[in-house]
Amino acid sequence: MISALATVAAIRAGGTTALTEADAAIARIQAGDGAINAVVLRDFDRARAAARAFDEGGNKALALAGVPMTVKESFDVAGLPTSWGFAEHADHVAQTDALAVQRLKAAGAIILGKTNIPVGLADLQANNPNYGLTRNPRDPDRVSGGSSGGSAASLAAGFVPIELGSDIGGSIRVPAAFCGVWGLKPTYTALNPDGHYFPRTDNARVALSVIGPMARDAADLAVLLDVLSDVSMPRASAKPVERLRLLVLTGHPMASTQTAVAAAIEHLAVALAAAGATVERDSELLPDLDKQHRAYWRMLNIAMTRGVPLDGSAPAPLAEWFALSDEQARNTRDWARLFTRYDAVIAPALGATAFRHDDTPLAARILDIDGEATPFAHQFVFPGLATFPMLPAVSVPVGVDPDGMPIGVQVITDYNRDHDAIRIAGQCHQLVGGAAPPPIAEASSR
Repeated sequence: MISALATVAAIRAGGTTALTEADAAIARIQAGDGAINAVVLRDFDRARAAARAFDEGGNKALALAGVPMTVKESFDVAGLPTSWGFAEHADHVAQTDALAVQRLKAAGAIILGKTNIPVGLADLQANNPNYGLTRNPRDPDRVSGGSSGGSAASLAAGFVPIELGSDIGGSIRVPAAFCGVWGLKPTYTALNPDGHYFPRTDNARVALSVIGPMARDAADLAVLLDVLSDVSMPRASAKPVERLRLLVLTGHPMASTQTAVAAAIEHLAVALAAAGATVERDSELLPDLDKQHRAYWRMLNIAMTRGVPLDGSAPAPLAEWFALSDEQARNTRDWARLFTRYDAVIAPALGATAFRHDDTPLAARILDIDGEATPFAHQFVFPGLATFPMLPAVSVPVGVDPDGMPIGVQVITDYNRDHDAIRIAGQCHQLVGGAAPPPIAEASSR
């Protein structure tokens, strides 16, 4: 399967058509998704009709001219259910497209269907009573991640070249890392999330939460960012690797890191230094990560429950929310000062590779890291590095663990420097040889 940009080029040159590409993607899904369960809402008839219409009179100059893709179930697509995995919302059918979906279609994309999520987008695996369990294309016993788990699986399986996800606690970055693909958690204000609502509501956006693009390479990710952005994002710096100044973190003081993950980051750091980059492992400018995580975790839980705890305890007082907002502002300023010295921070997307399916409630779940039993919830320290200060972060594959499972790291950059994050992630990926395994569709044909 070729990239989105290569597909566009082929369509423009007359080497293929939107309908041919849609049919090929549909055939891949029909042949391979039975064992994965990534594309849980299939809209093939309307996709073929849209592709035919594009071939008959569409503008081939569009950025995504005729490219087939899927989107996360939590985005409204007119005529399809938006349930967020809740059984009581399984019959909720969207009447209009989310703004991001409108922009994708306006850019020429052909929407084939929607991909799986956990209930309420509240887990790092994809399983719910409406659509069941999504499996990792690399190993069906492992999770594909969450909450954009179906999105990452659809990409990794080679069904489509591009996807649309969302992220508040690593929901783009972690599944991308688990499946060996790319994902951008953008700057908080970069992309408009209208139409990414809790079912049957039109509420304000959730604090900390963003929508963002996912892809199989850096170039497609950058194009998707431009298609989806509310404003023209600053272009990436042209700095070569040898002029980059990078802060590399292999772990976090509050969570364990799998040896293979730390080793992959260390391997990348050595490769960057050998290429001439300035690589540092610590800095007095780094915010207090313990303090940052405690504030992030509290804000995340208030945001996800809209201030009303699920255990029936007293709602969070408004004064606490204001205090957390003040702490977030101070933390954001700390990161801004750090980026006066560094071009990017490289850190684990999560401290472990894809784990085995586990329906234990998240709060009680235990994760085995190199034989050590550790609370699963501790792993949210890694996504929180970029989420709390509202910074862009790209999850990029940089290796595999001893079981052949992908290892991804996140490249974090300054506010609104999303294209820098994509470019530097691409430079990192090239230096380590693009070590993630090939797409399933390609691997199976070899």
